[in-house]
Amino acid sequence: MQLYENIFGVRFSHRSFLMLGFLALFPNILGMIVLQTPFGFKFHFFQIAIFLAALLYGKWGGALSGAAGSVYTAIAFGNPFVIGGNVILGFFAGAFARKENFLVAAMAAFAIQLPWLYFTDLLAGMPEPTVRGVMVALFFSNIVWAGLAGLVFKRIRPIIQ
Repeated sequence: MQLYENIFGVRFSHRSFLMLGFLALFPNILGMIVLQTPFGFKFHFFQIAIFLAALLYGKWGGALSGAAGSVYTAIAFGNPFVIGGNVILGFFAGAFARKENFLVAAMAAFAIQLPWLYFTDLLAGMPEPTVRGVMVALFFSNIVWAGLAGLVFKRIRPIIQ
């Protein structure tokens, strides 16, 4: 199996390239799935792919997944700033992933993303109570998906290398 060196600072096999492509495009499909919770906020699914890309491919893989995987949501909501916000989330989750527990890394990335999310959602015309609701929804969604991504990563990594 041929390996490619120094792309995103990661060694790639053919399987690894396919996985990165999948993780870059799959958040668009996951972005179509949003569940209303009994607690009054919506639960999002797209973060799992961004977090897996960040774990597997580092900051640039996370950023790529955040960018390419946000196209559907940006178009559907008429908010192109979503792409930038998910690039921030993926980039910093990948940047912090090697240094901390991944849940801590993902939540630190989310903390960095929050000012962008807040101001750009207001700029896109969302009412402030809605923006706060999105922030709460993403907080809880990120906790679940970061924890799951950390577990799934351990099983996926050996398969794609």
